[in-house]
Parts: sequence; C-alpha cells; structure tokens
Amino acid sequence: MWTRSLVLSAPGKVILHGEHAVVHGKVALATALNLRTFLRMTPRQDGRVSLQLPNLGSRRSWEAPELRPLLAAVPPSAEQVEKLKEFAGGDNGREAVQTVAAATFLYLYLSVASKCGVMPAVDILVWSELPTGAGLGSSAAYSVCLAAALLSLCGAISYPLQEGQEVARWTTEELDVVNRLAFKGEQVIHGNPSGVDNAVSTWGGALRYISGKISALKRVPTLRILLTNTKVPRSTKVLVAGVKAKLLKFPTIMEPILTSIGAISRECEGILEAMTGEPSQEDYSRLEDLVDINQHLLNGIGVGHALLDRVCEVTSSHGLHSKLTGAGGGGCAITLLRPEAIRDLTHCGFECWETVIGAPGVSAHALPCLRAEVQKALQGS
Repeated sequence: MWTRSLVLSAPGKVILHGEHAVVHGKVALATALNLRTFLRMTPRQDGRVSLQLPNLGSRRSWEAPELRPLLAAVPPSAEQVEKLKEFAGGDNGREAVQTVAAATFLYLYLSVASKCGVMPAVDILVWSELPTGAGLGSSAAYSVCLAAALLSLCGAISYPLQEGQEVARWTTEELDVVNRLAFKGEQVIHGNPSGVDNAVSTWGGALRYISGKISALKRVPTLRILLTNTKVPRSTKVLVAGVKAKLLKFPTIMEPILTSIGAISRECEGILEAMTGEPSQEDYSRLEDLVDINQHLLNGIGVGHALLDRVCEVTSSHGLHSKLTGAGGGGCAITLLRPEAIRDLTHCGFECWETVIGAPGVSAHALPCLRAEVQKALQGS
C-alpha cells in the first residue's frame, strides 16, 4: 500500500473516420489526443475516502466503513449501478453528471477493494483539459485514471515512476489490467460501451476497431489538428437510432454510404501507416480529400448540424478541411491544421483547441515536472 501521493494522466480521443458506420460492422479509426485528464491520489489517515472533481464543481467524502456494504461484484449489473447512483446522488439526482462520476469512482474503488481485501483511506482529485459531453472521451480518460491509480495503490500493478524520472508508463501486461477495469467504469457510465475509448486512453496512439475487435496501428504520424466545440449538446443514442431507421427505410441507399465510410477508414489507415517522418503535401492532400468526402457522407446519413457546417465553411475559407467527430448532431469537429483559422472560429463563438493526434496513453508523472497550470489544479483543495 502506497504512503505517498501518486500523479498520473490519460488522454482523450477523437474518431478520425468511421462514425456510425462502425455500429454496422464497418471499420473505425480512433486516436489519442494530447488533451488529458490528470489525477492526484493522496493517502489519508482519518479513515475517509474523498473525491474532488473541480471541473464539475463536485466534492464527495465518505467514511470507508460505510462503503463496505456496497462492495460490488463484477461485472456491474444495472441493479448495482442504480444502487451506487442512488447512494452517490445526494441533491443532484441519479442522472446528474456529478452523480454518475461519483458512482463510477465508487464502483472501481469497491471492485479493487474487494480484490485486495482493504478499504484504503485516500483523497482523489481529478482535473481535466477535456470538456464533458463533447465526444472526446472524457469519461474514458476519467475511468482509466481511476483504474490505474487504484490498482497501483493496492499493489495489483506496480507504480512505474522511479526516483528522478519525469514520466513513466506501465508494462503491456499491466496496461491490459488497467484497460479491463476501466472498461467496467465505462459500463457504469454508458451501459454498453464499445471499449474503444478506454482502449485508446489506456494504450495511446491510434486504434482500428471493427465488430468488437481492436488493434493498434503500427505507425501514427504526429499530425496537428484543431478541435472546435460547437457547444451543441446531442444524444448519441438518438443519432444512432436515426441512422438505423434510415437504413431500414432505404437499405439500398444507406448501405453503400456506410460501406463508403468504412472504406475511408481503411484508406486513411493505409496512408497513416505509410507515412515516414514529416507528412508530405501529397499525404496531406489525400487526407484532406478523405475528410471532405466523409463529412459529406455523414451529412447524407443525417448526423450533421448547421453549426458543424459553419465550422467547415470557416475553415474552408482558409484552405482547410474539417469534419465532425463522434456522434455528430453538434459536439466537436476536427480540422487538419493551419493556424490562421483559429481566430475566425473563435469570433463565431466556438471553443477551439490546438492539439496533436497519437498521444501517449495513461502515464505516471512527477508533479513538479508538469506545467504550472496542471500543478496548480492538482494542488487545489
């Protein structure tokens, strides 16, 4: 059992290509973002367990013994999840994001405690660069951070950071343990997740997903992208159902479109893996063509939005190429980046982040080596 603070982080993700088509057995490509969720875990001496989520304005605290009756079995059943939400809900209600986050923590904490036979008294603070509900894998990064921290705390995996190191990663075998537990956290949050988001957050880089099978791309070039958040909320469930309804209504039209989206994923995978060093103009040209084609196809199946079209218009005026990422209907767009577009998008009221794809997965850190903004957030009370 650790007696000092642990600090770690996990990345968010974007879907490069394959949105919605992946639900119907086509290939999707997902990649880690260099926007991360950070966690600091500190042992306590007072027998309490506390969870601080400053991004959500939430702080919860429990006596460790009062959690013992909630010890969870694996995997999480719907009944267990509802019980945890009811316990964690307080005044926020069972479906509030703060309640779901607390229930996820409790499930993972209790799952680890049941295996290691101890209810550790800890303070956990989680701070994120990722917006919630924007399709960027914020919940998966949260679950991966919690899983890695709790497993390290109880000795189920090692803590890889050695004296004098700035950053370190776990072994392949240990990352597999983290990924499996993080997936259970995603089940608490989403019910029936694909496993893509937690896998990307755990392993980093880029992954290929088809029909439940996940594999890593051999090579992922560092590509700068712009993320633009339209700030339009949307329901993934509703959008997926809408595509399914169109497929049933117009199968001879919709099936070729979904097949084409899957083909775009395969083509993009080949381009990325063939790149060496800095991408050439020809590489960029081919990737940009795929972005444009895919965006039109996604609009064709009904998952676009007027503000996503506006992002595409603004970036196109700068010679750039954009598409929605994730469920669509709002949420975020990604743009292969040249920086002059950022100013005009900001003037439209959108929120923009410049980042890169193919970031490292979950990692342990020396707190003093993190940038000042992150240190300040993790030292908050």
